[in-house]
Amino acid sequence: MRIEGQGMLARIYVGERDQWHGQPLFQAIVRVLRERGMAGASSFLGMEGFGASAHLHTTRILSLSQDLPVLIEFVDTEEKVRAVLPELDLMVKDGLITLERVEVIAYRADGAVRAGPDDPTTST
Repeated sequence: MRIEGQGMLARIYVGERDQWHGQPLFQAIVRVLRERGMAGASSFLGMEGFGASAHLHTTRILSLSQDLPVLIEFVDTEEKVRAVLPELDLMVKDGLITLERVEVIAYRADGAVRAGPDDPTTST
């Protein structure tokens, strides 16, 4: 699969304790994105944050939270991202989903790097 040019970035903000059918919601979302053939997805555990309830979730020792913020990001074509949104909307009961257009510069699975004009291995 190759993506170049215009793409769409989706960000999903949920809590670490949020569940979907007995498993952590962030894991379920990443699994769904993989099953739907998205180019890739990553989840990140946050250090501190708050959402619509304004309740602070933090790693600070005096107020150690058991429900830290989690961010899931994925990029693909706009068509594929928008196609999976109804399913994600059903899964995210408390949270936030955002979209933004992005320009994809490189998406490579084999580790290959394109040779540039200053690359000594490029023949002229």
